[in-house]
Amino acid sequence: MLKRKIEQKLTEWKNTPDHKPLIIKGCRQCGKTFSALDFAHKNYEHVVYLNFFENPDYATAFSGSLEIDHLVMMLSALLGKDAVFETGRTVLVLDEIQDCPEARTALKFFRTDGRYDVIGTGSLLGVKGYGREPRSIPVGSETIVDMYPLDFEEFLWANGVSAEMVELLGQCLEAETPVPEALHQRMRQLLLQYTVVGGMPDAVQTFVDTRQMDEVLRIQRDIIRSYEDDMVKYAERKDKSRIKECFQSIPRQLSKENKKFQYSVVKKGSTASKYIGSLQWIEDAGIISRCHNLSITELPLDGNAEEDVFKVYMKDCGLFVSMLEDGTQFDILQGRLYGYKGAVFENLVADIFSKMGKKLYYYHKDSGLELDFVIRYKGECTPVEVKAATGNAKSLRTVLRHPGKYHIRHAIKLGDYNVGKSEAVLTLPLYMAFLLRTP
Repeated sequence: MLKRKIEQKLTEWKNTPDHKPLIIKGCRQCGKTFSALDFAHKNYEHVVYLNFFENPDYATAFSGSLEIDHLVMMLSALLGKDAVFETGRTVLVLDEIQDCPEARTALKFFRTDGRYDVIGTGSLLGVKGYGREPRSIPVGSETIVDMYPLDFEEFLWANGVSAEMVELLGQCLEAETPVPEALHQRMRQLLLQYTVVGGMPDAVQTFVDTRQMDEVLRIQRDIIRSYEDDMVKYAERKDKSRIKECFQSIPRQLSKENKKFQYSVVKKGSTASKYIGSLQWIEDAGIISRCHNLSITELPLDGNAEEDVFKVYMKDCGLFVSMLEDGTQFDILQGRLYGYKGAVFENLVADIFSKMGKKLYYYHKDSGLELDFVIRYKGECTPVEVKAATGNAKSLRTVLRHPGKYHIRHAIKLGDYNVGKSEAVLTLPLYMAFLLRTP
């Protein structure tokens, strides 16, 4: 069984006095249902489970009064012996709650009543054109937790890397000393594996159990098809084809030297006004992350972000690689990607940062100066350059030579090498990106 960080968040939620109903929000097939039910069965005597996606008829229980005793009566009639309600000992798990807007409205009644805990999961919450809105969104009556596919650290756990080894990596980063060679080589290997496998639980479990990359790829492409099916099924009619076109353009967007998202790449002659809502739909579904350009390299990053100038990355790097042609997985595992390797490893770092909860930023000027990512690190505005192997970082040197203009005094270069320091540039192996937390 895969160990997930959401377990700790669920425990903290349950241990919080007078806690509200919980919503776990995330893209399809990232493990929400499994984690919610696993936690529920470990921590409650009775689990009442409804999946509104698989059983739309369950929504009828919420079609009338939302008073809790009435709902208990209706659910008991609907589920029979599978619905046992006991104060303080029962949790109600509402899977794919966006398929029953009235169930989400009912959360405020469960919150006021307080006898039973409620955990809801939602894949397309807030997605435009999905369906009916709740009668009343329970503002203040629910706690929302974002869940992602497995991040790199969870992937390490799945592959037998102990917490002690992760702690040792953190110590090497803090002391700016090289990682012991045996561990360094193991981590380099695991990073390439994560790049192609990604973090979708079914793909990770299959990889851990079998190491069969063809089966991993089949699972990933099935997930991509399910996303495309959602776009056709749930989007508003006028947006269906546009959303799919936006989604399918992502590999082409990232293959460009200037990776700024360009609507003309989606379809020749296209404009933002035609496709901006389509891109928003994909982002709201948890499939992509935007990386906004900064007007200046200065904190606060969010305040200096340009709303209309951005790159787009897949939230999960394994799914991104699966969208490329056959043989790409093998090329990555062998370290052979040629001109496209920059796009793959940038998406890898975007995957790692976004699953840490970081907003993504970069810096680009028409002069050609470009910094792949800019983060807040140790209280400073810090550029992060991504190199698939070794390589020069001309833009880094330029901004560091002009601290008065760019407000940058330290920089990080991620690449295929061990920890080192050269003046103001800290060089780190790519696999250490997940340790660049904001203190």
